[in-house]
Amino acid sequence: MLTFEEKLAVIEDFPELTRKDVSMNRVNFHFEDSLYEKTTVVYHLHPNGNGFVYTGSLQAYEANQKGLVNIRDFTRDELMEIVRASIDLLATEEVVAPPVEELWKDAEGHSLQLIEEDDRWNIYAGDNLEDSFGGYDEAALYLREEGFRRR
Repeated sequence: MLTFEEKLAVIEDFPELTRKDVSMNRVNFHFEDSLYEKTTVVYHLHPNGNGFVYTGSLQAYEANQKGLVNIRDFTRDELMEIVRASIDLLATEEVVAPPVEELWKDAEGHSLQLIEEDDRWNIYAGDNLEDSFGGYDEAALYLREEGFRRR
């Protein structure tokens, strides 16, 4: 385990971070050029060696509900890697996948559009919302039961 001073030295090697001393001798480091409201990369680094790094929802790390990973037992390389990942996350615009849209038709030629919007699967007849479902499978089942097939 790295000491507090060793962790500070590693983190201070990132020129894009700004040190902010907080209560009880703890230290935070902020990435002021963050594209998001969130700027804290290192949170409450304590002289006992405990501290956290923000990783949000990065799959490579097991973060708590606030998106923080405890770095108490990290090696120098692990600490450098996680801090770099955090900075990169805050410096990159979130890529939002375009909504999924599918056209469904029945035997009589009627068509409905299934569109993923805001974590919902909405079924439209033209501009009119016909129904809304929490998942794709549920929406597709409804459409099949109503005699529609994906085209």
